[in-house]
Amino acid sequence: MVKLTKRYTDAIKPDPADKVVFDEDLAGFGLRVKPSGAKSWLIQYRNTHNRSRRYTLGPASKLTPDQARKKAIKLFVAISEGIDPASDRGEARNAQTVAQLCDDYLEAGQGRIKPSTLTMDKSRIERHVKPLLGTRPVASLTHADLEKFLRDVMAGKTATKVPQAAKRARGGQTTGGAGAASRTLGMLGTILERAVRDGVLAKNPARGVARPKDGERRPGFEFETIAKLGLAIRQAEEDAENAIGLRAIRLLLLSGCRRMEILGLTWETVDTQNRCLRFKDTKSGAQIRPLGRAAIELLLSFRPPDWKPRDFVFPGASKTGHFIGLPRVWERIARRAGINGVSIHGLRHWFASAATAMGYSELVIAGMLGHRVKGVTARYATAPDSALLAAADSVAGAMASSLLGTDHTSATVLQILPKATIP
Repeated sequence: MVKLTKRYTDAIKPDPADKVVFDEDLAGFGLRVKPSGAKSWLIQYRNTHNRSRRYTLGPASKLTPDQARKKAIKLFVAISEGIDPASDRGEARNAQTVAQLCDDYLEAGQGRIKPSTLTMDKSRIERHVKPLLGTRPVASLTHADLEKFLRDVMAGKTATKVPQAAKRARGGQTTGGAGAASRTLGMLGTILERAVRDGVLAKNPARGVARPKDGERRPGFEFETIAKLGLAIRQAEEDAENAIGLRAIRLLLLSGCRRMEILGLTWETVDTQNRCLRFKDTKSGAQIRPLGRAAIELLLSFRPPDWKPRDFVFPGASKTGHFIGLPRVWERIARRAGINGVSIHGLRHWFASAATAMGYSELVIAGMLGHRVKGVTARYATAPDSALLAAADSVAGAMASSLLGTDHTSATVLQILPKATIP
């Protein structure tokens, strides 16, 4: 035992054993040091049933040793009078509402869950979960409650009008319906696992609730459709359609990347020598994504001579951010090509469908798309896998050929914009 002073608290190092150091002056008062380095004050005592209990007073980052010691003394007095603070805290936890549980989840997710995912989860919580279940005690939730929640969201009870500007940016989507219900219940089930872990629930009431398919559209694919799209793009160029938007659509088709991966590209991400994109962060973490020659050639055809590494490949009008008008450009191009019901994300599906039609395995396709697959994307660290590069060459070449309206089966490296030289 030692004297728990501020100097000692600041100096103590993380311990893999998750150790507790007790104070030599106040029996039962201690400092817990986790392997992560987090430190918290606690007391250890025996309740009226002679059971040893621990009670956390608070983090050492917020309570000084003197403040924690004073708090401990008050609790020891209460314990001597028959009060069990750990039991009382458990009862309070059992009274936790769904809204509080969700707020705790969002707070704990900061820095651990991707910001984009956290933003979407917060939206679903505020739009669907809190209005329907927010005031309910977590401990009272049943399987039937979650089934009713699912039905209510599907029926549109929580649907709201989306502002026109936001509607355009999101491709015209609204809230409510089977898709929103399925995804929200999936998220809520994950949150409720925290309650199971903390002993508030014996089992997760969301388990076993039959969810509808989320309604995600998987657009049918034919190389002839890509040819129609290519013709529409060329006609749009003649009509002075936004050139940046058209380039982005072409690159999405030739790379299979996600919309924001392409729009957020900077030139330092583009490795023309190794023919890949070096993403610092994606849905699957940092990643190297192979690019076919046709995709590299497209990029080089419009890279400005005075480019800087941190410049956006698809700059916005303000020159300080990336292009944001792609949904509107795509809407006009799709209408011109006679393509209905296909979102921008559908272009990524088309790339995968083209690869399937060309006989590539699911494992190779997953590697080209950047899915987290053991033995593929995890295998290369400094340069893309040669098999993935060869596949990307073929698929990008076939897509580029179809955009030009030529025979995709003979596609190699195709010029879809003025000729550029690949290093």
